[in-house]
Amino acid sequence: MKDSGYKALKTNIFMWFRIPGLYMPCFARGGGGPELNVEKSIIDGLREQLEAFREGAGPDMGIHLDLNFNCKTEGYLQITRALDDLGLTWFEIDMYDPAGLRHIRNSIRTPVASCESLYGLREFRPFFEHHSMDVAIIDLPWNGAWQSLKIAAMAEAYEINCAPHNFYGHLSTIMSAHLCAALPNFRIMEIDVDDVPWKDDIVTYVPEIEDGYLKLPQGPGWGVELNEDAIAEHPPIGIQNSAAGNR
Repeated sequence: MKDSGYKALKTNIFMWFRIPGLYMPCFARGGGGPELNVEKSIIDGLREQLEAFREGAGPDMGIHLDLNFNCKTEGYLQITRALDDLGLTWFEIDMYDPAGLRHIRNSIRTPVASCESLYGLREFRPFFEHHSMDVAIIDLPWNGAWQSLKIAAMAEAYEINCAPHNFYGHLSTIMSAHLCAALPNFRIMEIDVDDVPWKDDIVTYVPEIEDGYLKLPQGPGWGVELNEDAIAEHPPIGIQNSAAGNR
């Protein structure tokens, strides 16, 4: 990441101290569910993981830790308090309780980002009213461009910056980039650069990143179109097409 010129990196919880793999009990991966309690070994392993990232990426790299829905309020407090001294850019926490998230935010120094799973102004509003997070994450494909702009405008009224939730493909990246370019309260844009080898083939424009900044396309509309022929060459795995129709 450092050699590629990126300004920041984001990671989830990985179990390097056990069998290497993603720890995500909220989605039944890596153990820890359904109770979502946090073992001390998880916290110790996270510290080793993040310290290794800092050593490799250097002091100027922004490091974001995404905790997803993997804890209850108690567990989030254990993790964030234990890692609060690492100088992370943010803890990313998914919760549906704005008061609980505000309690966590009040208990630590590291900024908190949240709300990527919310839809529409009504779901975001109580989080803004509680000042539950430092950065509001908006999923643009889920909310739509028009709704996302309205959410960001509401966030601006509460002095909250926004970042897009963008773990998808190039089309979503360009859509999110257009949103970011239109926001006075923009924080940082997420992008997933590790994917299938044919990812670039299914669009007519591949995002350009230079010195850690994404360059907006100059074409009309989003500036990118889908390549239907390339998409057809990679049908969904596990789905069989039938000439006789759907069953």
